[in-house]
Amino acid sequence: MLTAEENDLLCRVEGAAPMGQIMRAHWIPALLPEQLKADGAPKRLRLLGEDLVAFRDTSGKIGVLGEQCMHRKASLVYGRNEDCGLRCLYHGWKFDVDGNVIDMPSEPAAERVMKNIKHKSYAVHEAAGFVWVYMGPAETMPAFEPPPWAPTPDTSISILRIEVNCNWAQILEGQIDSAHSSTLHSSDMVMVPEGISRAEANDTHWLRPSTDKSPRIIVQPTNYGMRYAAIRKPTLNSDSHDYVRITTYVAPFVALIPPNNLYNVATVLTPVDDTHTTFHFIAWNQTGGIDQDVWRRFGGAEIGVDVDENFHSYRTRANNYLQDREAMKNGDFTGVKGIPHQDIMMWEGMGPIADRTAESLSASDIAVIQFRRIMVKAARQYQDSGAVIGRGEPHIAQVKLASFEGIVPKATPWRTLGASEEEVASYAASAAKQSAAE
Repeated sequence: MLTAEENDLLCRVEGAAPMGQIMRAHWIPALLPEQLKADGAPKRLRLLGEDLVAFRDTSGKIGVLGEQCMHRKASLVYGRNEDCGLRCLYHGWKFDVDGNVIDMPSEPAAERVMKNIKHKSYAVHEAAGFVWVYMGPAETMPAFEPPPWAPTPDTSISILRIEVNCNWAQILEGQIDSAHSSTLHSSDMVMVPEGISRAEANDTHWLRPSTDKSPRIIVQPTNYGMRYAAIRKPTLNSDSHDYVRITTYVAPFVALIPPNNLYNVATVLTPVDDTHTTFHFIAWNQTGGIDQDVWRRFGGAEIGVDVDENFHSYRTRANNYLQDREAMKNGDFTGVKGIPHQDIMMWEGMGPIADRTAESLSASDIAVIQFRRIMVKAARQYQDSGAVIGRGEPHIAQVKLASFEGIVPKATPWRTLGASEEEVASYAASAAKQSAAE
């Protein structure tokens, strides 16, 4: 368990909170491109407790500005998006995507005034299925780096998005908790019985060649976060082989989930504020994958069916996530549609910010415990020196990072599974350095 002070270091992202400052030092996945149309309605956006407005101008460029007009603080969400700028309705001040004031019809000396003022704006980059925003100091802004789910420009990427009413850390902990999937998601992640091949089973589910619900967890910290293996007994050849699922955490937002037999899986979180988070579930494949509409249907996140146009779910605590008790009697374990909503029911049930001072942790929580240690340490390092986790050397390109799922001989060194040559070399160098220090 954590102390109250450690829990705050881990969870708080608003204002000067160290964790929020770490996140500002990275490109933040803020929106989906489909949310912004050229000259369309501006979108209210809240990131790390800061109220913003996003819009796509006439030429297709995207701007992310402070929501309140710098003049008299009227909201720009209601503004006119036209002729390559966003115009405030109150007095007509108009801003381009970079925050430059390009028209002031109410001011007699407009040209002189416009040269000396600028509205709050943030750098934006559109790539890999997202609109990314950088909110840190301009002088230390890193070049945008393709994320793990976009190894090539033509990679097939499908994304579902849901707004969640809780802190980012309890969601991230869900992504790196392999043990819960064998129980909570047992109706969707089907354990293939002895003697039945994965190809013969129903391919509408995520299939697992194991009935082992108690994985052995081994964690490897890295300079970008961590990797860990959940090792289970396979249904066949369990004396000579292991069923290994490796999850990779790329701080601060990304978890690479072990793939299924059809596509790779990742999650990326966007902290809205201390008690709200946007959850993204990503399926991707360089040669195939899954159609985005099918992906959202599978995940129970279809717009107009499961979530509204702003990605707020129709399944909430107030209606018990529309849990179907009759379906539970008939074999559905949770009675809740979609893997994401099964998780959300757990995350939100912990409260806006989980109280980690009063838990009863066990062996299955080893990866969660290590995540907390890594990120609390990262917050303290930022406080002490300004160092940002994931921004140090040696740097491994994110597209070289991966998860892994498969059955391997017991003697196989798990740290090499799914790891690139660069990552294996980095591990060897780190081990040699540690050995020399000892």
